Amino acid sequence: MSNPTPYTLHDLRALLTDVPPDSILSRTFYEDDQLRMVLFGFAAGQELSEHTAAVPVVIQILAGEGQLTLAGDVHEAGPGTWAHLPARLPHSVRARTPLTLLLWMFKSQSE
Repeated sequence: MSNPTPYTLHDLRALLTDVPPDSILSRTFYEDDQLRMVLFGFAAGQELSEHTAAVPVVIQILAGEGQLTLAGDVHEAGPGTWAHLPARLPHSVRARTPLTLLLWMFKSQSE
């Protein structure tokens, strides 16, 4: 069934229920030929260890406090923090408090 409107609208707050202690939740809520968007909820103290993405990404912190490590450089992160990462850049995320982040994954034209 096709979308009858020319836009997509989501309430991001409704996508993540309470994040259980010692957990990370993720919800892919939008995907098309060019973009995948994933909402993450981290419990305090949780971490995504260093990894890379095959495509360019943007990390946007919506709520909470934590650290982003980008290519070995550690940065404090809170609401409003935004980072663009080229494909294959090593990065990790650590939540000091409950943390909500939005991940924008830009698909290559060859996918």
